[in-house]
Amino acid sequence: MTEENPEKTPEITSAQLSELPTAVVRETVPLSGLREFFARAYGAVVGAVKQQHVQLSGPPFALYRGTPGEVVDVEAGFPLAAPLPGAGEGGVTAGSLPGGEAYEALHIGPYEGLEDTYRALIARMAAEAVAPARETWEYYLSDPGTEPDPARWKTLVVWPVA
Repeated sequence: MTEENPEKTPEITSAQLSELPTAVVRETVPLSGLREFFARAYGAVVGAVKQQHVQLSGPPFALYRGTPGEVVDVEAGFPLAAPLPGAGEGGVTAGSLPGGEAYEALHIGPYEGLEDTYRALIARMAAEAVAPARETWEYYLSDPGTEPDPARWKTLVVWPVA
């Protein structure tokens, strides 16, 4: 999938990631409640980070543990320039995004199309005989509040190797 032609298969790259400190809220949430959860979690994380004088170092993300079904075990938060010194209000805790080998794909378009990007990642990992980890995460590079056209939303999907 490219910006010029969003109908194409996303470009998938392999990456060597460094572990990143994060501030997150983790919950088990029904799929239908993800938007509300994200709004609440991101607000709580930004408040805690400001209160503790820690800098954000990247876009908001959601880390998914296991295969989503009707409900999903998810962390929503931000990568940080330094570890969060303590817990914050609203369930905010220190966390981390793991380092190691991973595959990344840039999804351009509405969130409802992310399943195709995940399928492409699975196919690429199978073709290269690597096992996917149980955790994946998505960096939300576009803000739907400032970019109203879902066809232009950008999401970086990261899937580590087990």
